[in-house]
Amino acid sequence: MDTKNQYSTKVAKVLQNAFEKRGIKVEMEFFDGYKHVDLFLPEAKINVEVDGDQHLINAEQIIRDFSREYYSERAGYHTLHIPNAEALSYCEKIADALKEIVLMCKLKKLSTQKLSS
Repeated sequence: MDTKNQYSTKVAKVLQNAFEKRGIKVEMEFFDGYKHVDLFLPEAKINVEVDGDQHLINAEQIIRDFSREYYSERAGYHTLHIPNAEALSYCEKIADALKEIVLMCKLKKLSTQKLSS
């Protein structure tokens, strides 16, 4: 495993702990039928990808991400991309915001289909 993957995995684990601390169900390395995602929040069908710089500065990677998103969205999954640095800097706030979304979905105040509107 290269250093970037090790760093991403560590950051994903930090987010996982923050989600679990808030009672959010989370699965690591989930396969959504098209791709493996870092974290999956099943109660809201949200994929959370913790991304390195290559997802922002490499044209081929960006195109691959567009394709992956298309198939995941068609299957009813919404994907949130969080750069590594922001995941660490705003971990608690990210977890709080996603907890609100999960609660809304659980209370049926917001369907996952309305998330993309």
